Amino acid sequence: MSAQIRHIVCPHCTSINRIPAGKDARRAKCGHCHQLLFTGHPTPVSARSFATHIQRNDIPVVVDFWAEWCGPCKVMAPVFERVAGEVEPEVRFLKVDTEVEAELSARYNIRSIPTVMLFHKGNVVAQRAGAVGAEALRQWLRQHAPSAAPAAS
Repeated sequence: MSAQIRHIVCPHCTSINRIPAGKDARRAKCGHCHQLLFTGHPTPVSARSFATHIQRNDIPVVVDFWAEWCGPCKVMAPVFERVAGEVEPEVRFLKVDTEVEAELSARYNIRSIPTVMLFHKGNVVAQRAGAVGAEALRQWLRQHAPSAAPAAS
């Protein structure tokens, strides 16, 4: 990858887009489906689209592994949503329903939910289990993806 271009996966069609590094990506649109590349909301993904996002994005990807029946997951959901709106387009936020994507959950050894994992270039950079507040999630991002984390609030 050129230092001048970032590859960004479209959350709508999973096409790979080339975005100049200096461009404000918040208004960038997919060259294939013409939808916004960043919506300010986490993107629900399947196993297939998950692989594309974590392997092909040049930005860090944060994934929330959750389940509908999980009380702490319901507490964590609005926090994850809020921080996604603050941090995009420097980080992509995804959601994986562990009940629907059981094989994906097994592959990453998800034993407790919610579990949040940070990926970069297909590799797990960090992970944490349990519901956290917005400031704890921001701090975790600053620690593990400092170039992509929001400033302290």
